[in-house]
Amino acid sequence: MDMNNTAAVRPPIGTEEVRQAAQVLEKYRRGKAQLEQRLIENEQFWKLRHWQEMDKKGSGGNSADPRPTSGWLVNCILSKHADAMDSYPEPTVLPREPGDAEEAKKLSRILPVILKRSRFRRVYADAWWRKLKSGCAVYGVFWNAEKDAGLGDIEIRSMDLLQLFWQPGVTDIQDSPHFFATELADNEELLRTYPQLAGKLGGARGQVSRYLYDDAVDTADKSLVVDWYYRTEGEDGRKVLQYCKFVGDNVLYATENEENAARGWYDHGKYPFVFDPLFPAEGTPCGYGYVDLCKSPQQQIDLLNQAMLKNALAAATPRFFIRSDGAVNEAEYADWTQPFVHTNGNLGADSIAPIRAASLDGVYVAYLQNKIAEMKETAGNRDVTSGGTSGGVTAATAIAALQEAGGKLSRNMIADGYDAFADVVTLVIELVRQFYGLPRQFRLLGKGGEFVSYDNAGLQGRTERDAFGEHYRVPEFDLEIDAQEENPYQTMEHNQLALQLYQMGFFRADMAEQSLRCLELMDFKNKDAVVSAIDHSRTQAAEIERLRQQLLEIAAVVDSVKGTELVSALQAEYGGAVQGTAGRAAEKKTGAMELSRRRARSAVQPR
Repeated sequence: MDMNNTAAVRPPIGTEEVRQAAQVLEKYRRGKAQLEQRLIENEQFWKLRHWQEMDKKGSGGNSADPRPTSGWLVNCILSKHADAMDSYPEPTVLPREPGDAEEAKKLSRILPVILKRSRFRRVYADAWWRKLKSGCAVYGVFWNAEKDAGLGDIEIRSMDLLQLFWQPGVTDIQDSPHFFATELADNEELLRTYPQLAGKLGGARGQVSRYLYDDAVDTADKSLVVDWYYRTEGEDGRKVLQYCKFVGDNVLYATENEENAARGWYDHGKYPFVFDPLFPAEGTPCGYGYVDLCKSPQQQIDLLNQAMLKNALAAATPRFFIRSDGAVNEAEYADWTQPFVHTNGNLGADSIAPIRAASLDGVYVAYLQNKIAEMKETAGNRDVTSGGTSGGVTAATAIAALQEAGGKLSRNMIADGYDAFADVVTLVIELVRQFYGLPRQFRLLGKGGEFVSYDNAGLQGRTERDAFGEHYRVPEFDLEIDAQEENPYQTMEHNQLALQLYQMGFFRADMAEQSLRCLELMDFKNKDAVVSAIDHSRTQAAEIERLRQQLLEIAAVVDSVKGTELVSALQAEYGGAVQGTAGRAAEKKTGAMELSRRRARSAVQPR
């Protein structure tokens, strides 16, 4: 036997390749050092620990002075996060070709269940906290083969920017030659999963930056696990996503070392991460957030509070000048419970004199209020957005107009987040296309609780024939993102609209034509359902009228033969039935004030 055929074949990804990847990782880490420093500082501001950051820069003053921490910046983030969660997104899948309409309808019902199984609402909330604080949220969309007792399912996670690395200078991570996701793992857990690592594990050696935790985190028994994503070129010229997991110099898994290396990791060929920046910045996929925007006013507000508090304490604390040759018992003088204070010799008028602290001028208080107003204006977190008023505004229409203007910032911010959510759902659909080979049971969300079975058969590419011949086509879809849940104000508004339509007689069969003409000029949620109901009522009324005419004709024949009076009885009955409760329309006039108030209730909803 030829010795060359029996020799062990070196795998494509080995120790040398991993070492080269570690060098690229270190290069990427140095490139985002400034970003990591900003993220850590922003987290300190969020935790109201910004005096520590000010001390590092020498602007904190004397450490013995009082250090008040106001929550204006925190309140801004809380308000924006509440707006985002009020507009939690829901996807609707739209087909690009008529033949995919049925599959798009199925996906529209299945995707919310997949998101709920992955606890996406919690992921969405956590991502928005990071987006508001750090300026960027990152979603990771993975296939977890261990979920559902080994059947596997999609997993979506909110990723920490400190643990992700890409080529410095790119604005889209898909343009980065390599992408790294790191994680500190316990050595014991690694040894249980990968016994071949025995004797090869060491400490984390501080390779990844960390936030300043309140707890003492010991990394001596942890090792840095690196998920390395990169691309190779396939035989057909298509970019193939490859994946390698390694610890130190040890390869734990690599797709290029497997038999299906030509297929890669995920068929969609993209890095399974979606970046969602708040305020974009050039030269980076990350942006900057409200902490970066408002940290300077917050510092100035607290410095002014510190100065005013020091002045108030100085004025409220009695202090005295005492001559060195005075004969006053200082201990007794300082003790307010002593009725007598002993002296030796004569007590002169200048032996003890009170120290009077100068009171602050009102201009400083006004300056502090101006700084607070600057914070609100900069963050778009004015009083009217929270339901309050200021500046003497009392008219309801004026308040509603202010709320509408203040809500446009939140609407724009949330709409941009919907674009990132659409990218997340697109990756979810691609994973369904690749891994849902076996039928799965889903209990659809809603009151019905219907059970359906679904697999990826309808998502696979197929050969089709048309007038131009045969061609291979893979079903593709577009996404429409809307708010899943409405706030109580919108629900009340829609209910009130339904009552007004009823009171105005829109659902009366004899007014169907006028109602449909009016609805053509209107625009509101579930309008199609209302139009369908009125049209169905009109058709039903026409059918009933036709049957009545037939019945009257038959009754006339019976009356002529038997001499009865069925026609008169039926006409009397039909005439009374026309006047029903549905025909009594009590019109309710709604003024401009009420309309403006309703518009303001949904001021933060994306449109």
